[in-house]
Amino acid sequence: MGFYISLFLCLVPLTAILALEIEDAKFVVNGTATVADTDANFVCATIDWWPQDKCNFNQCPWGSSSAINLDLSHPILAKAIQAFNRLRIRVGGSLQDQVLYDVGNLQSPCHPFMKVKNGLFGFSKGCLHMNRWDELNHFFRKTGALVTFGLNALYGRHQIGRGVWGGNWNSSNAHDFIKYTISKGYQIDSWEFGNELSGRGIGASVGAELYAKDLISLRTILDELYRNFRPEPLLIAPGGFYEKEWYAKLLKVSGSLVVNAMTHHIYNLGSGNDPNLVCKILDPHHLSRISDTFQSLKQNIQMNGPWASAWVGEAGGAYNSGGRHVSDTFVNSFWYLDQLGMAAKYNTKVYCRQTLIGGNYALLNKTTFVPNPDYYSSLLWHRLMGKGVLAVDSNASPYLRFYAHCSKGRAGVSFLLINLSNQTHFKINVQTIMDINLHQQEGTRETKRSFVDSLKETVSWVGSKSSDKALFREEYHLTPSDGNLRSKIMLLNGVPLQLTDGGDIPSMRPVFLDVNSRISIAPLSIKFVLLPNFDAPACDL
Repeated sequence: MGFYISLFLCLVPLTAILALEIEDAKFVVNGTATVADTDANFVCATIDWWPQDKCNFNQCPWGSSSAINLDLSHPILAKAIQAFNRLRIRVGGSLQDQVLYDVGNLQSPCHPFMKVKNGLFGFSKGCLHMNRWDELNHFFRKTGALVTFGLNALYGRHQIGRGVWGGNWNSSNAHDFIKYTISKGYQIDSWEFGNELSGRGIGASVGAELYAKDLISLRTILDELYRNFRPEPLLIAPGGFYEKEWYAKLLKVSGSLVVNAMTHHIYNLGSGNDPNLVCKILDPHHLSRISDTFQSLKQNIQMNGPWASAWVGEAGGAYNSGGRHVSDTFVNSFWYLDQLGMAAKYNTKVYCRQTLIGGNYALLNKTTFVPNPDYYSSLLWHRLMGKGVLAVDSNASPYLRFYAHCSKGRAGVSFLLINLSNQTHFKINVQTIMDINLHQQEGTRETKRSFVDSLKETVSWVGSKSSDKALFREEYHLTPSDGNLRSKIMLLNGVPLQLTDGGDIPSMRPVFLDVNSRISIAPLSIKFVLLPNFDAPACDL
């Protein structure tokens, strides 16, 4: 029933709000312990390999945005990365298993990617020249980026069946490339092995046992080449779509301490040309389905490889370059921020968005480099939501999503609220579990109070840290320009988020509200709330 209600709401014009309803919602946050922890650089964005003539659905949305031809001198690009103060960037994508590195004793010709009839994904092998690798690394150093680089895991193999590849991986080109990288002093945070070769694969697949054998070889190479360098980069794999048995076998066969992180890809909204993309984004039941994948991978790692962590290595929402006039607009932030919150809750350490630039799902416009709405959503998450994830219980509607983290770099707790409803204005009460327990211990005299009275009388998130000073909370309310969900202009507290005249990322200032006032969130909007005095001992550690 929930899906059909959501579908009906999607049929309403995107600027329309139905008759407004007001609903109370209560959240109980357990601040005594974290239930999960992310990496300090949880937010990540990808740079892909697709050339200009990569096209889907009669459009070619990539332009000059690949690792090969991206304009690294564009000032907005550098400023957009620097605003994160260490954005993690993953260089990888569908064509990475066809990239040759023009270094050492490469025996194959090193030509640009070209369209060919029988090539993987319709393209030939391509070439990364070392002068371009030098340019990329100088750019990464200038912008302070943390780099994950996806290595070619098909080099030396051959096709043994329909879409199935076998034979030994030839490590020589990767060895020479990594050796060159070290000789130049380039800092790589992690090396990823292969792209979408797991399970049934996308375009090509490799069996789990063979893949694990090659990971052991790659680990040996990294240990040898980085013997005199610390810290040694992480080894992550397989960068594919999650299949439980395949991932379990990879961990079992590769063995202890070979793989540092298991990466998986998410495109849970379906094809980029699906006319129901907006409906899926606004349907909480559709959004929640991916939680089964997060939970299964978490358990798989605990059982078969507790030395490894879980990463989302690539996620664009809609596959085949994303949804035109959807993935680059305000409405996509409902999906994206919900993904960040859900992934973190299941102990995902890193979440890489497809893409930083290129395709319809880019954080930056491929031509102007001007940020799309999701850029600002990711930047706010990065600045406000800390590593520690707190458990939340609620009686709220599924259309109100709520995530709680220790605040980043300062005292308190930060909340993310996502209102998927286009007719309900939620008024929210947030309590600590310590306050609930205290009330239970006070005896039966409290039981006669109504729930509404309790809401009015309790400002429990100040808790034991309350003081005589006037206290304020910070709010960052995100809405679309003119109420149009497909707007490319996002408003922060009613003010458009746009580059300054000098091309700088705008300052994103909160509004300050008295802590004693109720938190509320309007229909079809998003809000970050920072509570500096929330009683959460887990965040004091």
